[in-house]
Amino acid sequence: MANGLPVSRLINVTINMSPLAAQGASLNTALLLGSSAVIDTGERMRAYGGIDAVAADFGTTAPEYRAALLYFQQTPQPSQLYIGRWAKGATSATLRGAVLSAAEKQLSAWTAVTAGAFALTVDGTAKSISGLDFSGATNLNGVASIISTALVSASVLWNGSQFVVTSNTSGATSTLGYASAPGTGTDISSMLGLTAAQASAPVAGIVAETPVDAVALFLDRFANKFLGLAFADAELTSAQHLAVAGLIEADQRHLYGVATQSPQVLDPTHHDDIASQLKALKYKYTIVQFSSANPYAVASLLGRMLTVNFNANNTTITLMYKQEPGIVAETMTSSQADTLAAKNCNVFVNYDNDTAIIQYGVTPSGIFIDSVYNAIWFRNRVQTDVYNLLYTSPTKVPQTDAGNQLIASVIEAACEAAVNNGYLAPGVWNSAGFGAVKQGDTLSKGYYVYAPAIATQSQADREARKAVPFQVAAKEAGAIHTVDVLVTVNR
Repeated sequence: MANGLPVSRLINVTINMSPLAAQGASLNTALLLGSSAVIDTGERMRAYGGIDAVAADFGTTAPEYRAALLYFQQTPQPSQLYIGRWAKGATSATLRGAVLSAAEKQLSAWTAVTAGAFALTVDGTAKSISGLDFSGATNLNGVASIISTALVSASVLWNGSQFVVTSNTSGATSTLGYASAPGTGTDISSMLGLTAAQASAPVAGIVAETPVDAVALFLDRFANKFLGLAFADAELTSAQHLAVAGLIEADQRHLYGVATQSPQVLDPTHHDDIASQLKALKYKYTIVQFSSANPYAVASLLGRMLTVNFNANNTTITLMYKQEPGIVAETMTSSQADTLAAKNCNVFVNYDNDTAIIQYGVTPSGIFIDSVYNAIWFRNRVQTDVYNLLYTSPTKVPQTDAGNQLIASVIEAACEAAVNNGYLAPGVWNSAGFGAVKQGDTLSKGYYVYAPAIATQSQADREARKAVPFQVAAKEAGAIHTVDVLVTVNR
């Protein structure tokens, strides 16, 4: 029976669900690039929330683990780390089978097979494997070994949860296909979990990558996932570091950490070490740390820096005076310390009051790394907030003074957040003036946002639906690193 006429005949209500706002880049995560074959070049990158997960994948001796250990030892502890695969050498094609269930792992199901068979394409050549007898196998490692012996052109390993096939060749011609049923024999392709319906996509081999080519790939695919970047590899040359640093400098949205153990950085007469070369280039998005004992020391530095909660109050930091757990502090002369300072090279160093601190927290350009980090955050905040204003508007932001004021208000809100977290603070404006602010004026709020009147806009810009150009005067709060105290004693 009908309940009556619908109310919508008289009162029609339409609900429009606003789109979810775009997320900004991750500013509290580092990426460590290593050459261990744990992560293949198909997956490329894996997230970790703690050192236990890294140890489970890499063990405790791999360079990736040693670098990640320093990263996670920091206080406050970083919440996330990415580890990426760098193809330091040519890689081999791989095929990862499905993760087998407890029932599929039962050895009795395998020992019952005495004439197992499957088909597989390796490096473009179809292989038909038959006559596999598993009756004598004592575990799934043994099953994998029997298959490897018969396959010849590829190896099969059992990793505890799945079978993994790896071609015996490497480079661009190294390929694998899915396993399939053979013409005769007992089909084991499904038991192996290597069919097209079960396995992960085959990963072809690739030629060796230079470090800068690897970084370019990660910037292209995963740019918003991480901010800090370092290699878990102690063998990179100065030329390779310089190439990566140049790419990061052009990108201007990430920070590159370089660790050096070279004693030449302590020599004031030597100007070819990595710190001196980076200083000569005046790079702002790279940071260098000297550590005689640990080739991955900069991972600790990045771990300390990338912990700022920019949405909280008074949270921005300077790296000066901070700690590096797991790093042996250097004991050096004042002359050596002065040399590092002259080369804009950072160090974790002992002082004669039984303390050790990070010194100096500076980039090769001489600009402090926290200033660069904070500026990256500020740009990302403004960019994301203005985008979301336009993106989430159910109608439009009009090309009027009122519309421009909406944008200006969003920018001002980002500036207020910067004041709240300690990046900006009231102070004297020492640059050229614009709008209502002149050089020498005091920015009482720590910032000033200027939007010209819409009437000043060119017709071409109006027809292109551009906003007027906004200008922001932002006064950095800075940080105190040294103190002079003058004491007068009167008798």
